[in-house]
Amino acid sequence: MTGGGELDGRVVLVTGAARGQGCAIVECLASVGASVIAGDVLGEVDELAAARPDQVHAGALDVTDAQSWRHLVEAGVERFGRLDSLVNNAGVLRRAPIESETAEQLERLWRVNCLGAFLGIQTTLPHLRASGAGAVVNTLSTAAITAWTEHAAYASSKAALRGLTKVAALEFAGDGIRVNAIVPGPILTPMVVRDDDPMAAERLARTPLGRAGLPSDVAELVLFLVSARSAFITGSEFVIDGGQTAGTILQ
Repeated sequence: MTGGGELDGRVVLVTGAARGQGCAIVECLASVGASVIAGDVLGEVDELAAARPDQVHAGALDVTDAQSWRHLVEAGVERFGRLDSLVNNAGVLRRAPIESETAEQLERLWRVNCLGAFLGIQTTLPHLRASGAGAVVNTLSTAAITAWTEHAAYASSKAALRGLTKVAALEFAGDGIRVNAIVPGPILTPMVVRDDDPMAAERLARTPLGRAGLPSDVAELVLFLVSARSAFITGSEFVIDGGQTAGTILQ
């Protein structure tokens, strides 16, 4: 990972921080000096704070609940004194054909994958404005730009977040807040490599680059987007999929 103190003095809130991409993002940002507010519904998030007690504040966060957001933000800002960036990483995946999908499950995914990011932006906005160089990174999916069968709830929730990202980028540009999105493809995380799908890792590796992505790959992209290196970038999407959506390699 990148070394140095690139984010010294900066504070970043990361959701879905307990494992996978979220955990890697926390570790990456902390490694370059950031203080991190790590939120998750999973209790393992406390392990991040135990490993870096001076840099990581961990707390319970249900991203679908506005009060949960307020509690974590207030506690984190009280601990570190400010908040400069928000990484909306939390998300859930579900596979079901439209014919058998339920309204309840579709709404559940929308609440986590899109409403959660909306509530996060609303809650952190005063602090991001005060920062003078605020940044938001929303986690989409290649399902938001290329359709997947049997993923109507997931794809539509990520597409909604894609629209929210662009609106927020325009509305908050005048405040110096940049809002961008990352668009991961096949990344080896517990959400996609499950015990009930033993061939997942092999299948995900079928990209033009010949491998699946790692959580650390995503973390490095997030670091770029919350750092001064991306100071003139907002309203943009960064696909990180090993070339999967670029096209077809003919044999």
